[in-house]
Amino acid sequence: MSPPAAPLPYKLACLCDLRDEQGRILLLRRLREPNKGLCSPIGGKLDMLTGESPAQCARREIMEEAGIDVPIERLHLGGLISEAAYEGKGHWLLFYYRVLGPVKVAWKQINEGSLEWFHPHEIDSLPLPETDRRIIWPLIRKGERSYDPARAGSKPGFFALHIDCSKGDGSMTWAVEQEEF
Repeated sequence: MSPPAAPLPYKLACLCDLRDEQGRILLLRRLREPNKGLCSPIGGKLDMLTGESPAQCARREIMEEAGIDVPIERLHLGGLISEAAYEGKGHWLLFYYRVLGPVKVAWKQINEGSLEWFHPHEIDSLPLPETDRRIIWPLIRKGERSYDPARAGSKPGFFALHIDCSKGDGSMTWAVEQEEF
């Protein structure tokens, strides 16, 4: 009988969805793992040493990567995404934040990759992580249907999602655990 496999680390991170006045989405064309060579929202791991909250992490990551200061009041928690055994390297708990209202960010190269704007209809043609393409972006689109930035108090929907990548063969299963659209 072989010994049990070592447990995978659990990482906490945020993803930040920023849009400009044209409704374009800011994505990072990644130069580093995870998701090297793919496009994903900006974000990063929570600073666990300081006890950083997910919203504080989102605000810090937006400042570090996009160079703009977005007040926490403009951050809407649009989703919770748990990924079991992602790439066989670890489990992730991701807090997806949608920035309410438009932002201005110029194209730029950062250590993580290049920041680029894309129209929503272009997303599916980009190199994306399969979890994003098949599951996360469709849920984000569904939540966007209820959001009208011109209407006071309007916010996108919310979802909670669990993705299981533990089979190790590239397949995945998922369950939407909560939807409020």
